[in-house]
This record gives sequence, structure tokens and C-alpha cells, in this order.
Amino acid sequence: MASSFKTVELSDSNFESQGLRFLTVKTPNLKGRGDICLYVPQVDNLENLPIYILLHGVYGSAWIWALKGGAHKTAERLMQNGTIKPAIIAMPSDGLWEDGSAYFSHHQKQFDHWIVNDVITAVKENIPEAKNSTSTCIGGLSMGGYGALSLGGRFPEKFKAISGHSSITKLEQMQLFTDDPLDEYLKESKTPNIIDILKDHKNSLPTIRFDCGINDSLFPANKLLHEELLKENIPHVFEELKGSHEWSYWIKHLEKTLLFFNKNR
Repeated sequence: MASSFKTVELSDSNFESQGLRFLTVKTPNLKGRGDICLYVPQVDNLENLPIYILLHGVYGSAWIWALKGGAHKTAERLMQNGTIKPAIIAMPSDGLWEDGSAYFSHHQKQFDHWIVNDVITAVKENIPEAKNSTSTCIGGLSMGGYGALSLGGRFPEKFKAISGHSSITKLEQMQLFTDDPLDEYLKESKTPNIIDILKDHKNSLPTIRFDCGINDSLFPANKLLHEELLKENIPHVFEELKGSHEWSYWIKHLEKTLLFFNKNR
């Protein structure tokens, strides 16, 4: 089968470790290369494993969910003890624009289509266990939570479920983490707040959950989003948990996302 990408590089199984694989493809959506870190469980004769996409926050890249958050270890434990069924964990870069792309199109790069089209296609074409996959879920932390909620809302036909941890809910909250000017994001296209996206697609949304630590600077914004969704009668699950905007929180609560995806796959 011909590749959808001009160039593809996939890590060699002789040198891979802990079930992690690395994939790089060249795509017009990024006007260059994009990276995906993958956890692929050991299964026999399966070609239809679901794909669970995890989006990183500002400063991060494709490696960070695994090598700073241990996402593959959490997934492996839950799969091996039978808590969740086998699935592929896909952890792409955001496109690597400045401190963070926010996962929507700007600067003539389609950071949104990189995630919702290229990442899914690249995994299905290059990972045999996903060849005939028909189920994809999307989650993320901080800016990645913004990405998961916005992309899941804008492209509901692509996903079975959405999950956000400590999510940015409005673009201006990016300035809590970066000094990149907001107008740099908005030169070519505008993105509404998460509530506007979800309201615009309220009749076709995937199942939604999100959580935030009560000591997180983004907690008031997440609580407000919960209240706005209730007002709009948009079904969702929101959890207020102990913790702050930090890796110890995301490592602990990633399990909630994987359980949610397993339930809605």
C-alpha cells in the first residue's frame, strides 16, 4: 500500500524498549516533519486496536507523556491486569511552534489537521495492530487538554471520547505559561473558547470528561466550563481533585482517562 506521506521513518524493533515506538512523517499540514511516540501492546493477530491520542502541554513534545509521565507504564499495567482492553497510545508532538501551537491552524500550518488526520493515518498505515482500527479517543493535559476538547468538539466524527486534565479553556490562558503574543496565534484564523466550540457542536459531541486540581491556577476556568456546560445541557463528567498544575497530578490521574476511553471505545 502506498504511503500517504512523502517520507516515513519508523524505529527499529531491535532497538525499541518498553513497548515504545517512534514514528516521523513529513506532512504538508506542518510543512515539514511531525513526530509521534507510540506505546504498542503485545497482542496476537489483531489489526483493529483502538488508538488513544494523548496531547502534551506547552514546552513539551512527542516524548514527554511517556518519558516524563510514564503513560506507557500506566497503560501497560492496566492492560496486563485486565482493567482495560489493549489499545495503542499515540503521543504526537503539537507541531513544535514556539512554546506551543495550541493545536489549531496558524502561521500557514494546519496543527489541527496534523492531529486529527495525519496522526491517525500514520498510525494505521505503519503500526500493523492499528491497520483496521475504527475507534479513536483523544485526551491531553493543560494546552493538550485545550487541544483535546477543541479538536474533539470541532471534529466529533473522528473520536469516541474526549478527556482533559488541567485544561486551558480559553486561548488567553496560554499567557499563564508563555509570553508568545496572542495575536501571533490569530493572524490567519481565530479559535473560539472551548465552550463556544462545544455549544456549536452540542448535538454531535463524543462523550466528555475533564478534571482539574483545586490548587491549579486553571481550576476556576475549569469550574466555569463545567457550569457553562450544565447551563447548555451538554452531558459531561467533571471532577475536582486534589493537586496542582504538575506532573505528579497528571501521572496519578491519567488512569481516569484510560478507564474512560476503555468504557467508550
